[in-house]
Amino acid sequence: MEGMTIFEPTVADRAKQALGKRNLVLVGLMGAGKSAIGKLVASELGIPFIDSDHEIERVSRMTIPELFEKYGEPEFRKLENRVIKRLLRTGPRVLSTGGGAFMNGDTRASIKSAGLSLWLDADLETLWERVIKRDNRPLLKTEHPKQTLENLMIARYPTYALADLQVKSRDVTKDVVAAEVIAAVAALADENGT
Repeated sequence: MEGMTIFEPTVADRAKQALGKRNLVLVGLMGAGKSAIGKLVASELGIPFIDSDHEIERVSRMTIPELFEKYGEPEFRKLENRVIKRLLRTGPRVLSTGGGAFMNGDTRASIKSAGLSLWLDADLETLWERVIKRDNRPLLKTEHPKQTLENLMIARYPTYALADLQVKSRDVTKDVVAAEVIAAVAALADENGT
């Protein structure tokens, strides 16, 4: 048809296409930027954003540090698993998870079946600079919090590497990392020829 313009889909359009009805689930250590980046990505894609930690606090009417103190980490992880499973039932949306969520095999399987996981991978110095600004990290309430953070990296990074996608979170603007996340998801649509 003469005179008719066909618009090329944008990177965000292709990312939404690649997601379909699935959720984009951001995983990584505390300070990787899962919530900040997740909000930007959700806004750009025009889909809802939800933070699993905030949802856990809402349903339990307690803060994460209070839950850890009162019930311990094993009980907190059980609650986290239940909340994430419920959140995965509706999509598409961007879901930011707590740093330990992806370590739970059951939670990981739920994410795999209902979502697309993306690891925001950050180095120790980047994480440390971000987490020392807040006093609400129960796992860092130790004598040597930076060593604890490094130990968490050593223990968790091999599992985070099982995520479907990986993007480096580093000392650049959030917009840059968010654009890289969207491009990584869009690349799946390109690979699948959709």
